Amino acid sequence: MAILEVRDIHTYYGNIQALKGVTLEVEEGEIVTLIGSNGAGKSTTLRSISGLTPPREGSIVFRGQDIAFMPPQEIVRLGILQSPEGRHCFQRMTVRENLELGAYLRRDRQVAEDMERVFDLFPRLKERERQKAGTMSGGEQQMLAIGRALMGRPRLLLLDEPSMGIAPILVERIYETIAEINRQGTTILLVEQNANYALGVSHRGYVLETGTVALADASDRLRENPDVQRAYLGA
Repeated sequence: MAILEVRDIHTYYGNIQALKGVTLEVEEGEIVTLIGSNGAGKSTTLRSISGLTPPREGSIVFRGQDIAFMPPQEIVRLGILQSPEGRHCFQRMTVRENLELGAYLRRDRQVAEDMERVFDLFPRLKERERQKAGTMSGGEQQMLAIGRALMGRPRLLLLDEPSMGIAPILVERIYETIAEINRQGTTILLVEQNANYALGVSHRGYVLETGTVALADASDRLRENPDVQRAYLGA
């Protein structure tokens, strides 16, 4: 059953059209990835879903409700949380304070429980609980950005370029944790320029080219596709 259905969305930055009729869906419990070159529209697709750059045309249906023109804070309340490209941690705040901000819309009593879950997923954050985010490495800040999104208890987690600017050893650790987050029940839509990592962890994938979906298939079949191998897998 699809938790998210994106149908024929057209998104613009001013007069420049970034998405030209993107259609995709994400089923409950999946990891779905969007791959493509720079400027293909991957991040714009996530921004359209999260309400940061709403589409001018088309529909975005989340759990049966059209959210295409809903304010971002309302989309968060529904359960769509994003870990943005570039991480955007609050540099002068501690790890714990950043994580607490991720739960700012919540009024339940499980926030402390979820904080411990984040620390279990990312033990390095527990070690640096009182350290200012701006003093940590890029990989550690990426862990923090994902953890902050998890503090909102997402039904759908949007991950934008989690491997960007990170040492390879930490990229592997982050992707192991992404798989574990999914095993624990969180549906994930992943944007990633490193197609090897993205297709390795996901169930299905979409290839974006200049604002359109050029190809969609199971991730293992995309890895075997000669065109995908030449364009994105370094073959």
